[in-house]
Amino acid sequence: MAKISLYVNGKAHVVDADPDCPLLYVLRGDLELNNPRFGCGLAQCGACTVLVDGRPARSCVLAVSQAANKQIVTLNGLGTPEHPHPIQTAFIEEQAFQCGYCLNGWILTAKALLDKNPHPSEEEMRAAFAGLVCRCGSHVRIFDAVRRAAGMSRASGPAKDQDGRRA
Repeated sequence: MAKISLYVNGKAHVVDADPDCPLLYVLRGDLELNNPRFGCGLAQCGACTVLVDGRPARSCVLAVSQAANKQIVTLNGLGTPEHPHPIQTAFIEEQAFQCGYCLNGWILTAKALLDKNPHPSEEEMRAAFAGLVCRCGSHVRIFDAVRRAAGMSRASGPAKDQDGRRA
């Protein structure tokens, strides 16, 4: 066991954990965060996704020691029910989920994508979301939610105002 410093959702924590323990277990067990979720345990579904220094990471295979002293953001850290993050608002408005189990992977990956590229192409979205699994089949609505958050329509790319200017 070792004392490991973590910065999760803007708060500092020190946990006593095996350095090789998956970050997911520390987040859920030690810090009692309901998200991320255990899905496959093999980094193949994305239910355990968190942002580590702004980049999506699969916490089921990331050793807690590798996340030490880095900024970790979980779905709980993006927004609140009273003030959701814009990407969360877009997902709500598009009703992009049925069960929501995979929510972490899609929303946090979308946030990282839009932070890097505010108006991604369809191909860039598909590449960013490769490896994420939604068993409910909500993919069309998920992509619509990302387009909404980016201010884009499905057919035309970036949204335009009445005069044809980018909104």
